[in-house]
Amino acid sequence: MDQDKHDEWKREYEKVTERQPERRSKFETSSGIPLKPLYTPQDLEGLEYDRDLGNPCQYPFSRGIYPTMYRTQLWTKRMLVGHETPEIFNVRQKRMLEVGTTGINLIPCNSFMRGCDSDEAEVELLGRCGTTIDSLQDMEMALKDIPLDQVTLGLNDPGPFIMLAMCIASAEKQGISRERLRGTSNQSDFISHYIGCNMFFRFPLEGHLRMLMDHITFCHQYLPQWNCLSIVGQHVQQGGATPVQALGFTLASGIFYVEEGLKAGLKAEELVPRFTFFFDASSQFFEEIAKFRAARRMWARILRERFGIQDPRALRLKFHAQTSGAELTAAQPLNNIARVTLQALAAILGGVQSLHTDAYDEALWSPTEEAARIALMTQNILAEETGVADVIDPLGGSYFLETLTQEVEERAWQIIAKIDELGGMYQAVKRGYPQKEIARSAYEQQQRTESGEKVIVGVNKYIAFEEDGRTSSPPPEVRHDLIAKQIARTRRLKKERDQTRTREALERLKEVAHGQQGNLFAAVIEAVKAQATQGEITRTLREVYGFGRPLLTS
Repeated sequence: MDQDKHDEWKREYEKVTERQPERRSKFETSSGIPLKPLYTPQDLEGLEYDRDLGNPCQYPFSRGIYPTMYRTQLWTKRMLVGHETPEIFNVRQKRMLEVGTTGINLIPCNSFMRGCDSDEAEVELLGRCGTTIDSLQDMEMALKDIPLDQVTLGLNDPGPFIMLAMCIASAEKQGISRERLRGTSNQSDFISHYIGCNMFFRFPLEGHLRMLMDHITFCHQYLPQWNCLSIVGQHVQQGGATPVQALGFTLASGIFYVEEGLKAGLKAEELVPRFTFFFDASSQFFEEIAKFRAARRMWARILRERFGIQDPRALRLKFHAQTSGAELTAAQPLNNIARVTLQALAAILGGVQSLHTDAYDEALWSPTEEAARIALMTQNILAEETGVADVIDPLGGSYFLETLTQEVEERAWQIIAKIDELGGMYQAVKRGYPQKEIARSAYEQQQRTESGEKVIVGVNKYIAFEEDGRTSSPPPEVRHDLIAKQIARTRRLKKERDQTRTREALERLKEVAHGQQGNLFAAVIEAVKAQATQGEITRTLREVYGFGRPLLTS
């Protein structure tokens, strides 16, 4: 690099900014990382290619975990589908498969998350933000004519993982062995629920820990192709964390889960390949790409240096990303199509393995079919029309991106060090440390938005023209006749099933939960097969573990 030329540019830059000041008093990422106006080879002094980058599929995996990445196979296109009742899910999911979806992601109604069956919940709320799933018969209806051994399943299914139990039972009825099921327990990371997403915790921490470890142990033994744990940074970032905080807290959670697996007698080399990660993709374009690249590098180093893992295949960080629903706006909602496109592009350039793109109308209501289709076609356009999938890690070597990746990594290591001082992520959550940090960041971001320092197009800037409040599609309607049919179906099941068999299965579930003998997830599967509903299973376990409550922080 010619230093004289660089100095000459700097003088010219200063002359211009004396006449015309910079647009903002400071330039920084959402994590507070200062941004220089220009990055040069000087910023990469000390960077070693083999040590810090490596080739794709080689340690430390900064440039990707597979040798060919998207040149041989694109990322999995996995869209959230969930509205009204199981028969509607079945129709919608088949349509999505016809137009390019390559993975199924079933999101249940909020009644499921609360542990209520359809005949126990408020009728007005049923089916509005997910599919009503009460029992095995509902799951069979939702998955009718979908070959479960030919698709990957993503289940928004927090402990005790009742939907997966239903999928296993449904597959076995189709003659498909559990060994052939492929997919991920999306909401298995209970720590992320407690610090970033209150909807998904149903039991106290101790109960969730027992459920998860029994789930991991069962999957390890009987579901060789199932990812039993998805460690979720998305909840954390959607809850207000910066990208750096989300990265640090998520990897700290990963450390805790590996340690728990070792305590359970599992071998690290066999355990960690079954873990996946789930990250948010926000509009901080370059910082998100840097976060994804740093995540791979850090996880590989954690596994090698903390846990002594040497097998390169076990050091890989596989991750799903979802575009940022928290950044979608109800004002000028069609602008969200552009937001989602850029967020998805960041995930692709960051090396994602599976991607969900939000529908533009999600800030208003549960996505319409048209909006969901546009979100999927956004992925198809990026994959097929832009060339971004044709070169592996196309931004690798960028002076700016490599510098930013290093800075993101260094700051995330500091967070992990703090968590270590507190005794690990589990103890840190009990003490409220991550919760307080996320709340502080959320408050600061809101202050920046209200002051106008952080621009939200159509919300605090560029809002001069009148809006009529409409989008191109009306809100989806929940048909009352379908909900009534669902409630009647569940009531009929509860009346006509083999009551003795159901009662014995629930009693067995309670016995396993009380003691240390037996596998809790195996008992959930047996309860599902005995026609116990998800509400009954959840209530049975609450009799043992109690209700999940937000942890008080001082």
